Amino acid sequence: MAMNGCPECLRKQREIDRLTEEHQRLKQRLRYQERRATEGFFGSATPSAKLPVKANTPPAQEPRRKGARPGHPGAGRQAFDASQAAQVVDVAAEVGDRCPTCDVPLEDKGTDGRAVLDTRPVQAERVLYRLPKKYCPRCRRTFQPRAPGVLPKSLYGNQLLATATSMHDLHGIPLGRVCEQLGLGAGSLVEMFHRVARLFAEIPDRLTREYRQAPVKHADETGWRTNGHNGYMWLFATPQLSLFLFRHTRAASVPKAVFGTAPLPGCLVVDRYGAYNKAPCAIQYGSSHLLREVQDLEKEFPGAAEVTTFVSTVAPFLASAMGLRSRPISDAEFYRQAAELKAQIIAAMEQPAQHLGIRHIQDLFRANADRLYHWAEDRRIPAENNLAERDLRPTVIARKISFGSQSDAGARTRGILMSVLQTLKKRGVDVVEHLKGVLDQLAKDLHQDPFLLLFPTGPT
Repeated sequence: MAMNGCPECLRKQREIDRLTEEHQRLKQRLRYQERRATEGFFGSATPSAKLPVKANTPPAQEPRRKGARPGHPGAGRQAFDASQAAQVVDVAAEVGDRCPTCDVPLEDKGTDGRAVLDTRPVQAERVLYRLPKKYCPRCRRTFQPRAPGVLPKSLYGNQLLATATSMHDLHGIPLGRVCEQLGLGAGSLVEMFHRVARLFAEIPDRLTREYRQAPVKHADETGWRTNGHNGYMWLFATPQLSLFLFRHTRAASVPKAVFGTAPLPGCLVVDRYGAYNKAPCAIQYGSSHLLREVQDLEKEFPGAAEVTTFVSTVAPFLASAMGLRSRPISDAEFYRQAAELKAQIIAAMEQPAQHLGIRHIQDLFRANADRLYHWAEDRRIPAENNLAERDLRPTVIARKISFGSQSDAGARTRGILMSVLQTLKKRGVDVVEHLKGVLDQLAKDLHQDPFLLLFPTGPT
């Protein structure tokens, strides 16, 4: 093919190429700015509270037909009789022995039961214990029993301690609302929380040792302000325990202190934050963030056919990997499907690609291949970090309501109490009742081991 040697034509072609390249670059830049304006600084990973523009509420879908399917057992409110009721109240008749309309004698037809559920207001009560004193004139000793259910030198009973602590540090009820419900001052409640936390000060270290030996470990972190300064709340969790640590830093020194340096059994599930990379155990990166990056690629380049094909191929594989563990299938079938999914993901990452965005994702998978597929080898290991994210959600809500802790002591107390209460909840006990029982035991003898009282049987 003959080349046109016209200098003017060559100059025009170069100018066209330059303008075409500049046009494409500006379109990409505009698309990035538009996404940032709607999705926030962190793209699709931006927290909902920091979205610059929130999407409108979608239109209501066609409502589902109410009620269970024909033939299914009902799940409505169950009636109960007098033997199951905590209180039986006899209601006086509104009329006398004669009909107020006809003035004839009324016949007795017995009574009807009306079963309802009700509760008493949660209020602190003043209780006066009369403690008998006995004196021995010979040895000059005085004998007097202790008030039941009350810690030494405490103004508050253990039921109140357990209730208030659970309301604030387990259910996330703001301190002001707890004060209103219990009729106590904020200073009294705070000192109450500090007192309970001092009793359980050694519990986080014991939970840390238990956490290290777990076959599957989760970790995550979120922001938390203390005394007006930025800080972080670190979570180290398993299905049987939750360990909350409030620290001023997000550096690797925090997980290093938790994991130690000796090799540990099991696998750690995290979301690719570099602070966990030195953990002395196997590491599994959660696929949810990887899936989000793959989907963001299509948002960044909506007109690229190669990108669309790549995303439509890889995204279903990652979604299937995250949901495979919970499917009601046998272990043999799970491992067969897991091996197949793993092979499909690896094959997609080994396919030749021209687009730089696809290459970036492929390089990410290839560079971290040893941390992406533990879920396919052990069914206990999830392909996502949902357990940690669920455990963090109440703390994120508390942060939005309370704006953090007022002091380092308050953050330390919150960490101890949240670790104890959330761990008790995971082990399936009535948290308030169990905590009161432990405080009652400590009221009799403060030298007992609170860890053995709180967790007598260990993980279930």
